[in-house]
Amino acid sequence: MFVENVFGADSSRRTPAYTKEDGVDFVPLSWPRIFLIQFLNIAGLGPIYGAILGALYGPASFLWIVLGSIFAGGVHDYFSGMLSVRHEGKSISEIVGIYLGRKARVAIIVFSTILLILIGTVFMSGPAGLMANLGFTGLLAQSNFWLVIILLYYFLATVDPIDKIVSRIYPLFGAVLLIMALGIVSMLLIKGYEIPEIAFRSFHPEGLPLWPMLFVTIACGAVSGFHSTQSPVMSRCLTNEKYGRRIFYGAMIAEGVIALIWAAAAMSFFPGGVTGLSEITTAGGAALVVKNVSLGLLGPVGGILAILGVIACPITSGDTAFRSVRLTIADAINLDQRPLKNRLIIALPIFAIGFSLTLIDFSIVWRYFAFSNQALATIVLWTSAVYLSNNDRFHWIATIPAAFMTAVVTTYILQAPEGFSLPTSITYPAGVGCAAAACGLFATFLRKRSLSSAYSVSKQ
Repeated sequence: MFVENVFGADSSRRTPAYTKEDGVDFVPLSWPRIFLIQFLNIAGLGPIYGAILGALYGPASFLWIVLGSIFAGGVHDYFSGMLSVRHEGKSISEIVGIYLGRKARVAIIVFSTILLILIGTVFMSGPAGLMANLGFTGLLAQSNFWLVIILLYYFLATVDPIDKIVSRIYPLFGAVLLIMALGIVSMLLIKGYEIPEIAFRSFHPEGLPLWPMLFVTIACGAVSGFHSTQSPVMSRCLTNEKYGRRIFYGAMIAEGVIALIWAAAAMSFFPGGVTGLSEITTAGGAALVVKNVSLGLLGPVGGILAILGVIACPITSGDTAFRSVRLTIADAINLDQRPLKNRLIIALPIFAIGFSLTLIDFSIVWRYFAFSNQALATIVLWTSAVYLSNNDRFHWIATIPAAFMTAVVTTYILQAPEGFSLPTSITYPAGVGCAAAACGLFATFLRKRSLSSAYSVSKQ
């Protein structure tokens, strides 16, 4: 409620779903349906796999998920959605350009396009591999078969009107995911698994520090830049600004709950706690953790349903990732998306690139996704802070998490193996220094705006 009041949601304003209704992307939908679509759009494997890998750092991950979701992720998702509502349903790159300048707009167009294609590609090949290993035989046991099926679905979901495919099947997938999570947490409690208490130290078997690694490992369960590419998709369907809180902020909190459940299950299910979890992830990654936890807690039937729910997560994020690329490019070149021909002009090259990426090993490139994802979230939070300050509203709800995430991403890229591999004696002060510098630039911006306003008043 506080975030909504600071933004100033107005139920009397006509939303882009009505003012720009086109029957393709701008389509009025009910808020429960939009919530489920938004929830699945942003979920992917992040709140499950990310929470499992984050659990390797120990119970401190609980605190990051809770505080991150409430004070950073919820704010980030709400403003990325509602700023799009206030600006005719524009993509996040266009919103960033309005408040941070033309150069920032161009950078985010390129940045978000690459990020979304990477996400869409991984969410093609990942689910295909999972489906091929469900015990099928013959053609159904071939990952390439499922890759083609998923690719065809993604293409249809990308070019078809949003109310034809996405809005019809997502409620079913959303129900499966929520029921799965409810089943996992219920059985944890019923069977008496001991959930560890919060401890402020890293339990990671490789000795990786909590700061900043935890805050990048758990992204979608706390704060994630990917969400800012998805919220504008739903902003084009919102029928009342007052629904924004329950959809954008609410979906983030729901995702945080999913992350909490899987972090708790990962730490408490295996003998030895984090040590046992480490052994399983070393043997088969987060996917093996999901399989063992699901089958162990829910039995054969419930376990298979839970695994299918996990498979549905990346599929329902992959399709809208490609859809977001189409919308981002269309906004950038001002290409009307009502004609099918125009949608195909953008979609066909996108899918050609996505499919070609599935043929190469780009695991090294994908290591940079974690940093890129959180860097985008940082930029969107600073954009939100500028918007609030421009409108004389309480900008601190965006400024504080923006500064925090600036320190996180700076420290991470300086310290991580895929970055500069510098020692903590350098990365920690540098991260804090960059956050302080960003705050200083923002303070300078506020001071200049205040002086400009004072000058304008004196001239009247």
